[in-house]
Order: sequence, then C-alpha cells, then structure tokens
Amino acid sequence: MKIRTKLLITFLTITVVPIFLIYISILGLSSYQNRVFRETYDVGQVDLSAGASIRVFSHLTESIQKEIEEKIAKDPEIFTDQSYLGDLNARMTEKHSFLMVTKDGKLIYIGNDETASSLEREISDYAEINDSDSWGNYLDKNTEHLIKQREFELADGSRIAVYLVTNVVDVIPEVKSMITEMFFSSVLILFITGGMLTAWVYRSILWPIGKLQEATKQIRDGNLDFTLDVEDDDEIGQLCQNFEEMRIRLKESTEEKIQYDKESKELISNISHDLKTPITAIKGYAEGLMEGVASSPEKRDKYIRTIYNKANDMDRLINELTFYSKIDTNKIPYTFSKINVANYFRDCVEEVGLELEARGIELGYFNFVDEDVMVIADAEQMKRVINNIIGNSLKYMDKKHGIINIRILDVGDFVQIEIEDNGKGIGQKELPYIFDRFYRTDSSRNSSKGGSGIGLSIVKKIIEDHGGKIWATSKEGIGTEIHFVLRKTTAD
Repeated sequence: MKIRTKLLITFLTITVVPIFLIYISILGLSSYQNRVFRETYDVGQVDLSAGASIRVFSHLTESIQKEIEEKIAKDPEIFTDQSYLGDLNARMTEKHSFLMVTKDGKLIYIGNDETASSLEREISDYAEINDSDSWGNYLDKNTEHLIKQREFELADGSRIAVYLVTNVVDVIPEVKSMITEMFFSSVLILFITGGMLTAWVYRSILWPIGKLQEATKQIRDGNLDFTLDVEDDDEIGQLCQNFEEMRIRLKESTEEKIQYDKESKELISNISHDLKTPITAIKGYAEGLMEGVASSPEKRDKYIRTIYNKANDMDRLINELTFYSKIDTNKIPYTFSKINVANYFRDCVEEVGLELEARGIELGYFNFVDEDVMVIADAEQMKRVINNIIGNSLKYMDKKHGIINIRILDVGDFVQIEIEDNGKGIGQKELPYIFDRFYRTDSSRNSSKGGSGIGLSIVKKIIEDHGGKIWATSKEGIGTEIHFVLRKTTAD
C-alpha cells in the first residue's frame, strides 16, 4: 500500500470513522435511554436526544392525561372524590408529578403541600390565561414546574380545574445523565480510534524507518552480517528492499575485496618465490663465471645457457603478471581474424616441438579436421593458450619419458582441441578449481615449480572471450587432458 493511500486512510479514519461511530453510539444510547425512560415513567415514544424540552416533560403525565379525559367524558363528578384524587396523585408521584384540583377557583385538592403556597398564585394567574375546555401547558420559571390544565363544568354548573404539575428539576438530571453518557462515549471512541490509528501508522511507517535507521548504524559500524526484513510493499518497504540489496552487494564486494587482497598477497608471495629461484641460479652461475669455476668452454657454455634459460623464466613470469593485470581490468588487446585450423595448429606444433624435443618430451599431433575449416580467433592469444597449457604440463611432468599429445577434432559446429600429458595428474576434488585465479593443487604447493597460479585462469579467460568453453579431465598417476572448443566459421 502506497504512503499516499495510507495518508488518505488516515484522514478518513480521523474524520469519517469517529463521526460514524459517534453517530451509531448516540443512536444506541438514545434508544436505550428512551426505552428505560418509557419503562420507568410509562410514557409513549419520546426523543431524549432533543434535550430537556417541554415535550419531554409533557410525556411524563400523558397516560394520566388520557385517563382524566375519559373520566371527564363518563363521570366528571368523580373529581370531587378525595379518594379517587388521592389514588390518581399516588400514581403521578412516581413520575415526579402531583395533582391539583380547584372548584370555582377554590383549591379542593393538592397532592404536594410543600409547593401549594408557591403555586397557588401561579395557578390562579394561569386559569385566567387559559380559560378553555382543552388542555393547556405552562412552564413556570419561578417554581420550575410544568403545569397542564384542563377545565370542565359539572351538572350543577360549577367549574372544575384539574392541574397536572411536573417537577422539571427532578427530571432534568436523568436527561443530563444521558447527554453525559453520550459525551463520554464520543470521547472514548475518539481515544480508541486515535490509538488504533497511531498503532497502524507506527507499524506501517515508523517501525520500518526505525529498522532502516538501525541498519544504517550497523553499516556505519562496519557490520554487514544482518538482514533487513520489511515485508511492506509501499515506498518505505521498497526503500528497505533496495537498502537490503545494497547491503548484500556491499557485503559481496567487501568479501571479494578481502579475497582479492588475500589472493594478491599469495600472488606476490608466489611471484617472489618464483623470481627468487632463477635469480639465485643466475647469481650463482654468474659468480661461477667470474671466479673461473667454469674452466672449460663446455662448462662456460652450460653456465651461460643456464643463465639464459633462467632469464627467460623470469621474463615469462613478468609477462604473465603483466598480462594478468590486463585480464583483471578486462583490457586484453584482441586482434580477431579468420584462422585456418589445420595450418595454424601445425605451425604451433612445429614451434613448441623444438623446445619439447630439447627437454626429451615426446610430442604427438593428430589432426582430424578438414583442411578448409576456419575459426575466428586472435592468433597471438591462442598461441598463449597453447603455451600456457603445455607449460603447465611440463611443470608437473614426473615421468622419465614424458608424452604430450595434441588432437584437433571436428565436433559439429565447433572445433575441439585436446592437449594430453602423462604427468602426475590432478585429484578429482581439485579438478573443478584449476582454472580459478591463484589456485594451485596441493601437490604443487610445496614444489619449487608451483608457479603463480594464474596461467590456467588466463587460458580460461581467453577461451571464454573467444566464445568458447574449456574444461579438464584427469586421473592421478596417469595424466591430465585439457579440452577447449572454438566455434567454426565459413571460409568466405
């Protein structure tokens, strides 16, 4: 849910919902109070929500009023009967009212002696105002009584005036109580609505912001090992998700940097070791020449050749390191062109064959592709691939009679090159990692021929940049095969 939608819901909750609930509560309380009022005072339908009006107080004596009308029609003489008047007054007492009766202006009955003197003048004044045969209502502000009058004539010509007097002060507290209950129920609704809204806003907005703030502190303190879990799909939820993705990437980048630093240190250590070995040899043979240890021409020639070979080893290591830096920044200079597979690998075999022959290594070359098969490749970099693979084979050759075979196969849309040796082989656990940067097998870690560990990673990078694939198979004690494929192209 979007924050804009949440704000709209908040506005409606603050305004519409409380109004609606207050309205419902008022209706409910009014209905309840009206029912109680009717049951208590035996009145008909009355609306207390209108407040303490004459209409409300008038309802209290409504049933008595109807009874009086019936008696006037049937037996008016009964209003001179003190017993009947006393019974009628007793029923009115329950309704905070009492009865007064006059005959020809003289008081013949009063149901409340305490208020007789104060009401006597008011009644006489009211009789002058309302001289009719219908009921009249009068609210006396001085004594706070509602007076209802009915006059009629007896058979002997005398006039009877019946007064129903209601004490307003006694009834008003009950009406006020109902209004007070409505007020407090409205306040309670506002508090409940506000509390629920506050909890909702806190859960949907403030809580995620708090978690996001805590996450920023964790990152500030260098801790990336935490998870920011926010399930909401609003703007803040999306912000938290983006933050979590940033944290994951930052953690991965940090771990990669740590690993890279570790590998770089290992590389420097390996390069230093591999450079130190030929340098030591060069210094030793150079000192032998200077001190005349190599007394014969044959011995001097051997020393010089050794120095030359060791210098070549150093040059190879330096070139390998330089090229690796280009790989690491994706700045390998490629010059792609169409290459005839048969001709190109024939030339490569002739070139490396001389070196292998000098080392006593048997080289086998088997071409199973047609003479017109072409691939798009960088000739120089492909030569680096061949040299690195063969160099790696020579480095770990442990047989007196070393053999390296090169096979060129036609596999549909691809040309597959296989370079096989009969060296010490690679363990199955180590085989998946031999193309990783800086990786050296356990068997080579303590070897003086351990190398830098980047030769095969360079090979993999070059092959993949050519759109090919490389893999290895090996058996310990038997040898290793390196396989890679290049896509064919047409001769045109």
